[in-house]
Amino acid sequence: MSRAGSKLIRYAIAVLIAVGASLALVRVHPFGDAGLYVPTSEVLILTHTQVPSDVRAILVDKCADCHSNNIRAPLYSHFAPVSWLMERDIIEARKAMNLSSWSNYSADQQQTFEAKVAQETKTHDMPPVQYRMTHWKARLTDGEVNVLTQWARGPQAMQTSDVPLGEGDPARGEVLFERRCSGCHALTQNRGGPQLQGVYGRTSGTAVGFVYSAALRRARIVWDEKSLDNWLSDPDAFIPGNEMDFMVSEPQERQDLISYLKHNSSE
Repeated sequence: MSRAGSKLIRYAIAVLIAVGASLALVRVHPFGDAGLYVPTSEVLILTHTQVPSDVRAILVDKCADCHSNNIRAPLYSHFAPVSWLMERDIIEARKAMNLSSWSNYSADQQQTFEAKVAQETKTHDMPPVQYRMTHWKARLTDGEVNVLTQWARGPQAMQTSDVPLGEGDPARGEVLFERRCSGCHALTQNRGGPQLQGVYGRTSGTAVGFVYSAALRRARIVWDEKSLDNWLSDPDAFIPGNEMDFMVSEPQERQDLISYLKHNSSE
């Protein structure tokens, strides 16, 4: 046998060993078993919920491969370490939001998820870049982003404060903040939104270290009872072009949140 032929055989054997090892290592789950190869039920995600059909179609098509129990495992997922990385991403995605468990979330949790979905798709943080690189169909069109944004805003009409606000309760506001706002905001650190300690009396777009939309940077609004109430009523109507898609429709809840933010106004 020629030297070239012998080298080719050795190369082929090495490839076969590598493929065999990769296939075998798929059974190892260093980040947890996401059930990549478990047949999923025929129960459609979100069918017995109040999620609108057009929104449901987008979530199932673009998000469910990671954010649900119904996984469509591609061919390359049968090889390690690719399978390990996929399982890690899926497990973390389910912790963040599992569409298969939507009915088990409280109304407050659902509203928070709606806002996060709208915000993260609007800013193109979701789906992640590495996912879009290998799943071209996961890219969201402007029309689909708009559908998710309208879903997050809900059916509420903007309620402006043309009359002076009554007294808010900072204790109730703290509870609301933890339930409804903490998914994107914290008092003392930037998250999906800017840190909110000291926001009362601060000029919009000036929290240190946070990258704001151009609309908020230009607005130069000082946050007080009136401006915060209008902002929480409908961010898009108050400052068009911003990147927040969370609304608080109940006037009393807005007053309580504003009172809580005012109570934590010191930097």
